[in-house]
Amino acid sequence: MIGRTKISALLAATVLATAPIAAWADTLVDDVQGIRVAPDGTVERFAAMLIDDAGRVKATYRQGAKKPKDKDVDYRVEGKGRVLLPGFIDSHVHLSAIGFNAMGLDLSDTTSMAEALTRIADYAQRNPTKPWIIGRGWNEVAWNLGRLPTAAELDAAVPDRPVWLLRADGHAGWANGLALQRAGVTAQTKAPTGGRIVQAGGVPSGILIDAATALVESKLPPPLPEERDIAFRKAQEMLLARGITAVADMGTTLLDWQAVRREADVNRLHLRIASYANGVDDMVTIAGPGPSPWLYGDRLKLIGVKLWLDGALGSRGAWLTKPYADARDSTGLQLIGGTQLRNLMSRAAMDDFQIALHAIGDAANREALDAISEMQASYPGDRRWRIEHAQVIDPADIPRFAQLGVIASMQPHHQVSDRTMAQARLSPDRLAGAYAWKSLLNSKAHLAFGSDAPVELPDVFEGIADAITRQDKAGEPFGGWQPQEIISREQALAAYTEGGAYAVGAEGRFGTLAKGEFADFVLVTVDPLLAPPATLRQGRVLETWIAGHKVWSQSGGGLNYGAATSAATGKATSGPTGNAAAPEGR
Repeated sequence: MIGRTKISALLAATVLATAPIAAWADTLVDDVQGIRVAPDGTVERFAAMLIDDAGRVKATYRQGAKKPKDKDVDYRVEGKGRVLLPGFIDSHVHLSAIGFNAMGLDLSDTTSMAEALTRIADYAQRNPTKPWIIGRGWNEVAWNLGRLPTAAELDAAVPDRPVWLLRADGHAGWANGLALQRAGVTAQTKAPTGGRIVQAGGVPSGILIDAATALVESKLPPPLPEERDIAFRKAQEMLLARGITAVADMGTTLLDWQAVRREADVNRLHLRIASYANGVDDMVTIAGPGPSPWLYGDRLKLIGVKLWLDGALGSRGAWLTKPYADARDSTGLQLIGGTQLRNLMSRAAMDDFQIALHAIGDAANREALDAISEMQASYPGDRRWRIEHAQVIDPADIPRFAQLGVIASMQPHHQVSDRTMAQARLSPDRLAGAYAWKSLLNSKAHLAFGSDAPVELPDVFEGIADAITRQDKAGEPFGGWQPQEIISREQALAAYTEGGAYAVGAEGRFGTLAKGEFADFVLVTVDPLLAPPATLRQGRVLETWIAGHKVWSQSGGGLNYGAATSAATGKATSGPTGNAAAPEGR
């Protein structure tokens, strides 16, 4: 029999356990130059923002409006007059490649073949235990080489180990003799469908394009799980440091997904990731019968699948309706047949997965639009079809994006870095639909901007400057390249915020700092709607906040794992600390 004292103690414990926990008061981010672009394109400026205890926007306040008093909030964040923007959304990245690129041999800033070979040889010397020398970033166009590099040139730099280096666009690889030997690539080897083995004097030159790269890549030593974890952490910190709070990860494999889940399970996932599986097999393995829910406090979702229609313009793998101007015997590579494409799209659409189609050349874009048009009869409704890159479009096909509800997921800096190469690959009369941002917007198509990192740096300030000038950082060409496609500052900022949220079906969750959305924002050094382009390109992120928690700061030394979310609840693991400036975890 239980005594009265014990009964009283149990009742008291029960009351304490079931009593409602006092809600945290709100956080006021004050004295800022806040900017948000609404879905209708209107700009709202505000001087303060109130965030509730769930990390969502409760209200914004214009200059001079009555704001909550200090006694009514737990935290007051002093903005010091800095510019506050919605967190940037990069609508096309390759997360694992960003991380591995940061860990390995990076040739992206080399300006000559000689410099690249010196760096390759030095890297091999500093890493004597690596069985393969692996890297990426070379670009023969940037080297002014006038041709593709060769295996013999790599052999001179590294004769004792296989070497495999991806081109900057990721659609071609450069192998030395030992790598070709390990892959069994000889003069008799036939390229797989959708690929090309470049020949020189009747033997493989060392360059493999698109599907042919698998011949070597299938022989590479797979990364260890801990290496994948490190790669993700490096990618996440790089993106948060640039103010990117959400990404669309294009080509997520099962191993990529597992690496992110491992980080999330130990409260190290900050970034919001909308994943597009690396083909239908990975899509089904990861998510099963349909898209996953948003996990870890809306940090991770397997939303769809990415399919590749062609290669890249630089390696002449982009599929064109007419031959290349500088290679009259080629129209590029069609990586997937029309019937197979439609079968894969149907398989994904029947289970409500979103479909993202890689299409760079005008023939690939037309095929993508044709396939989507056919799919709509069987799969009507708001499908948010996506075409990734959409770099070269026949002007006659531009109105079809809006007519079919297709999102144009584009990368502004590709126009800058590819300009001279595009002019060489295409005749002048075929450039009217190249990087046609304004024409797409005028047709009422949805536009989402990204970087294609690691192909380009995920620098939103530079991307906005590119979009509003169509010039490089030196101001060339005068007046902008194809200046009729210049867009406004508001349109460019929207494509990096609201447009990115719409592209992954996350409107109302994040992207615009509207009431009820997660308070994902950045404090920055420039006003993108006012700064001259040269100043804008120098813009930097000072702090990055996700769901009302500071996750990265320039002054705080980088990434803040103290503001990590609970895998079970999605809420911050740190508690309130008093009415003052908020610490790293609020």
